[in-house]
Amino acid sequence: MLSICKIYSSFLFLSSLFCLINGLYFLMYDYSLLIEFNLFNFNSVSFVVVILLDMMSLLFMSFVFFISCMVILYSEEYMSSDLNLNRFILLVIMFVISMMFLIISPNLVFILLGWDGLGLVSYCLVIYYQNIKSFNAGMLTVLSNRIGDVALLMGIAWMLNFGSWNFIFYLEIMKNDFIMKNISYLIMFAALTKSAQMPFSSWLPAAMAAPTPVSSLVHSSTLVTAGVYLLIRFNYVFSYNLMYLLLFISSMTMFMSGLGANFEYDLKKIIALSTLSQLGLMMSILSLGSYKLAFFHLLTHALFKALLFMCAGSIIHNMNNCQDIRYMGSLMNHMPLTCSFFNICNFSLCGLPFLSGFYSKDMIVEVMSMSYLNLYIYMIFYFSIGLTVCYSFRLIYYSLTGHFNFVSLNSLNEHNTIMLFSMGGLIFFVVISGSMLMWLLFPSPVFICLPIILKLMALIMIILGLWFGYEVSKFKISFKMKSMDYLFMSMFFSTMWNLPIISTLGLNYYPLYLSNLFYKNMDQGWFEYYGGQNLSLNLYKYSFLQLLSLNHLKIYFILFVMWVVFLIINIF
Repeated sequence: MLSICKIYSSFLFLSSLFCLINGLYFLMYDYSLLIEFNLFNFNSVSFVVVILLDMMSLLFMSFVFFISCMVILYSEEYMSSDLNLNRFILLVIMFVISMMFLIISPNLVFILLGWDGLGLVSYCLVIYYQNIKSFNAGMLTVLSNRIGDVALLMGIAWMLNFGSWNFIFYLEIMKNDFIMKNISYLIMFAALTKSAQMPFSSWLPAAMAAPTPVSSLVHSSTLVTAGVYLLIRFNYVFSYNLMYLLLFISSMTMFMSGLGANFEYDLKKIIALSTLSQLGLMMSILSLGSYKLAFFHLLTHALFKALLFMCAGSIIHNMNNCQDIRYMGSLMNHMPLTCSFFNICNFSLCGLPFLSGFYSKDMIVEVMSMSYLNLYIYMIFYFSIGLTVCYSFRLIYYSLTGHFNFVSLNSLNEHNTIMLFSMGGLIFFVVISGSMLMWLLFPSPVFICLPIILKLMALIMIILGLWFGYEVSKFKISFKMKSMDYLFMSMFFSTMWNLPIISTLGLNYYPLYLSNLFYKNMDQGWFEYYGGQNLSLNLYKYSFLQLLSLNHLKIYFILFVMWVVFLIINIF
């Protein structure tokens, strides 16, 4: 009998194939299809369901379906001991449907439907393992995303002036309109929360409390790229000031997360911070005006990051749910195939030549080098690339090589065939998708004119980052930790520049403290003494007029008489 995982996985694979073929057809003929279903009209506002099918939406949907297909297949073995596997799979399917709503709709109201669906299902998946840590992480995730939802709702309310929410028609013609400029700021704000840019970055590492297949699908390749996708759709209307602001925020996020990953020891959090770094890269090239490049990197990144999480899940699964990289080591001897996949993904992430990540990342850096920008942006871009290689090599050094640091009683093997099969389905595309998408998205070569030193600068930074990552990872019993000399700085960098503290205690400490004072002094203090129950007790005590004790009707009449007397005194 076919399991629920295999049924959904097959269906998603066929959907992915269908979307890919149609996407390539639309790309070849430069074809777009807009389908409208009119629901009802209210005065001059028409409520319509709109579906936009073009190269971008079909290709992105194809990638989402393919990754979902592999992740659901992977979950069959990873979540096999879970009693509620069917519920988990249905939640993942709900997530895919929400994502589909977001991708195919050029209508802001239906985008909100998908957007809110993503937030809600993401919350349900983060709190899936029901413990305090998961609940806290889920609440941080959902509340951070609610801020962006409010911005999107305000944008919808403002778009009421246009008579329709189909923003796709207004982007070119309303480019210099005051209302559209303000809406674009709100859309940017919504995208910053969903894509976890500063100052909303703290929810993404916290969301790693979710099961690993969820991290692979939701928090690496689809949900977090929803914000970037929305910005790509809106990019025609962005003003120069907005783009400069977005460039500054995204470059800071890219640098901050790259630096934080070098101090982290949790395997999933390192990969989450690397996702954050790549999201910053997409946002920054988008704010430089190259939306096609941002889309290109979005697709290649989705593949290798999903596979990276799946490899991490396989390692965690084998290591009895241990996520600390200090307990790992010498895994390449015990799990050679998983480690090969892990290494290929890491190399792709670093931008090693001719893997998928290289094509998008190298072109992004070269286009940035050709732009007329200041030294700050230039330095932070190349420094972030170096940091990416640095933490990737540190991860390899700690987990795959060296001595085995786990407990003596262990059972490391690669007998999980379904997990390996689903990972093998992705590895093929991790290797070839970069060149394939480059030929498809950029049929005529992109003109790059740079001196040889700038052309090789990305490779130089990769080699420097690799060396630096090796140097900072080396440790022996006799070594003195340099980070202990600069403890304050180390703590500051490792806690993502204090963002998790600011987003949690920084916001709710004083309201909770004041509510506690109010509860103790007012609710259980003065209000308790002069409030309802004590007042009635006093009335029982001093109501000498009544003949029978505890006569509520007489108390009521006494109060009524008092009220009438008070009224008469006031009138006269």
